[in-house]
Amino acid sequence: MKLALYSGGYDFDNEDMDRNLLDVVGRKNPKVAFIPSCSYLSHLDFKEYVDQYRKYNIKRFIHFPIDSPFSDVMRQEVLNCDIIHLAGGNTFYFLKHLRKAKMLKDLKQFVAKGGVLSGLSAGAIIMTRNINTAGFPAFDRDENEDGVKNLNGMGLVNFEFFPHYKQSLRYDKELLKYSMKTHNPIYACPDGSGIFVEGKHKRLIGKCFCFFKGKKFLM
Repeated sequence: MKLALYSGGYDFDNEDMDRNLLDVVGRKNPKVAFIPSCSYLSHLDFKEYVDQYRKYNIKRFIHFPIDSPFSDVMRQEVLNCDIIHLAGGNTFYFLKHLRKAKMLKDLKQFVAKGGVLSGLSAGAIIMTRNINTAGFPAFDRDENEDGVKNLNGMGLVNFEFFPHYKQSLRYDKELLKYSMKTHNPIYACPDGSGIFVEGKHKRLIGKCFCFFKGKKFLM
């Protein structure tokens, strides 16, 4: 299993994450699929993503919105990539349409076969056990406008992920409160930081904090 969980930030914030991602892939010019959280204006996000990785001499990219009709041929083309990237956006909407498109099972099989799955913010949250962290704090959360009730994620890791973390009392208060309600550790990463999971091993890039049972730790 090879996973990369990005918190967020600009391309220059994530250079360490990007270099580690390419090391994990272990081949030159990998084929990459970009799955946006929403098709609306996603061509702009795709262009930014391509520009970010072209400097590493990657030349093969696929844009694959899952909330628009697509063929089985296109689905298979994506699953034959070396890297599949789940982009940021509204986590509830993204999960709803990944589930509707029956992509969650396909993505799990992709990982099981050795493919590298990366996710940024919403995309990273969906890779974990549930997407609860997308729903708080009230001052910085995704709105569940689609009324998604099944908040189960892909369950590829044994922790929950909180992206765009800022060290402040109001963030810590919410995370400490939630940590008393869940059995899972919560890994909170500022932008530019992230987590690589290879098999049973985790590797942290940049700062990462763990909230567990009412306590906060620097990992």
